[in-house]
Amino acid sequence: MSSHPTHDKLPIRMLHDRVLVRAENAEGERRSTGGIVIPATAQVGRRLSWAEVVAVGQNVRTVEPNDRVLYDPEDRAEVEVRGVMYVLMRERDLHAVAAERLQGSDDSTGLYL
Repeated sequence: MSSHPTHDKLPIRMLHDRVLVRAENAEGERRSTGGIVIPATAQVGRRLSWAEVVAVGQNVRTVEPNDRVLYDPEDRAEVEVRGVMYVLMRERDLHAVAAERLQGSDDSTGLYL
């Protein structure tokens, strides 16, 4: 017998141009590339965040599930599903997408994330 009941996954269908993402890092202290710890209370300018796409609506054309996307955490609507926090947004609110399938495309910047 499986330790997870069959109803663990809740069937959710995103509508229209909506994208459901899971934030990669929680708010809190960060570490700079030089190893310096930056406390959560430190003032920073407007900072964008990365997230993993979990689900997309039928009218979303540029991202797919499992892509990494860049978004503004100030413009978000959070939703909790089975104890996990997700962010719901429109496709137009995404600033960038990072995915293996984009490698070598004409509009790629050549940056490695």
